[in-house]
Amino acid sequence: MKKSEFKKYPKYKPSGVEWIGEIPEGWSVNRLKNCLESEQNGFWGEEEKGDKNDKVCIRVADFDRDFDKLNKTGNTTRNIKLQDYEKRKLKLGDLLIEKSGGGELTPVGRVGFFDWEEIEAVCANFIARLRIKDSHNSRFFFYLFKALYKNRLNLKSIKQTTGIQNLDTYDYFSELIATPQNGSEQTAIANYLDDKTAKIDSLIEKKKKLIELCKEERTAVINEAVTKGLNHDSHDLADEHDKKNHGNPLIKLNQGSDTKMKDSGIEWLGQIPQHWEVKKLKYVGNIVLGKMLTNDDKGGYYLKPYLRAANLQWFKVNVEDVKEMWFSEAELEKLRIEEFDLLVSEGGEVGRTCIWQKELEECFIQNSVHKITIEQNQDPLFFLYLMYYLGSIGLFESIVNRISIAHLTGEKIKDIPVWHPHKTEQHQIVQYIEAETKRIDGKIARTEKEIELLREYRTALISEVVTGKIKVC
Repeated sequence: MKKSEFKKYPKYKPSGVEWIGEIPEGWSVNRLKNCLESEQNGFWGEEEKGDKNDKVCIRVADFDRDFDKLNKTGNTTRNIKLQDYEKRKLKLGDLLIEKSGGGELTPVGRVGFFDWEEIEAVCANFIARLRIKDSHNSRFFFYLFKALYKNRLNLKSIKQTTGIQNLDTYDYFSELIATPQNGSEQTAIANYLDDKTAKIDSLIEKKKKLIELCKEERTAVINEAVTKGLNHDSHDLADEHDKKNHGNPLIKLNQGSDTKMKDSGIEWLGQIPQHWEVKKLKYVGNIVLGKMLTNDDKGGYYLKPYLRAANLQWFKVNVEDVKEMWFSEAELEKLRIEEFDLLVSEGGEVGRTCIWQKELEECFIQNSVHKITIEQNQDPLFFLYLMYYLGSIGLFESIVNRISIAHLTGEKIKDIPVWHPHKTEQHQIVQYIEAETKRIDGKIARTEKEIELLREYRTALISEVVTGKIKVC
């Protein structure tokens, strides 16, 4: 944000407050607590009973961290006795400050603005209701609290016990702030920021929708390629084509081509290229389920790292939290993960698949993971993308054994139908997918960076305006 693009006040004076610096001549310095009419801690109440005492109870989870609003969907209802409700009920313009919770990246102290009409609500016990004095504008103070948070003023007032951050509001509200003495100027500043942040939020929302469209495009690219193939004049690719065009993926899908198609024999799949084969997954690779978790050293066992379902993401392995357990020599031989093995989640998000690319020197599997060693005459990456297609259409969820928790058993996964061309064509399909997804992922990364910059601009604009560095009225 270039300050030269904005107007400044005619005259400034020292505020005497380090984080604020100079302030406009007509502004005054005060302690935050002197601008508050009241602070009232929240209340959790009792389970809802379906009577007139049932009220919406706003939690920290209802704070929209992107757009500074309170989410109106998925709210919690609690039963609040009349005397408790009368003491704690929320009204338009109340500020809600998070007093307990937080974390390393989002420390406690965020503030929400209550702007709901015709909804009877209180705030939960990890939140306090703040009312601003009538001589001030509560919306201005909402933005001022955002500036305090941005400048990390809350950190000095955080007390942490048993892993939970608690905000000492007596200490926090003793912080010095600067405000226009004229309430109408506070209102004008709040209105300006409402307008500007709404426009920024609209841009962010459009870019988030663009990212979702890009993700849909990426899924469509993968799904079309592994079910329809690429645009070849004939299925006889001949190794000669591979020699002449090695490293150059064919970038057209089979749609509208002369490639002959056939019924796959699978109702939900439809037609596939005529020269492709259909078989069960167990006929293209060796499938092994990992070992049940044990902490016992029985003697002659070896303590080794292992992967569980929580380590598996789509396409890649997360090795940030890899645990260890004891394996016998026979188990080490059977359950060792080799390069290019596919790893499939047996529980959790069943069917989630990634490929092992030697992220660790050695690693093994627990029984929430299936290991698939694809035959040498097949391309493991082709089957990785095919598994993604199966996941995207909900196949795994439709076949799992489900009592309370879903499980993709060895019998189920072995009988999953798969289809494929010759390895040469598999490789070309993989090249095409990787080229296209790289292009799409690049677009997503650029858009995410644009969103990050917009958020930074939004935060900086609020801080500059509410501390008087920019004149907006």
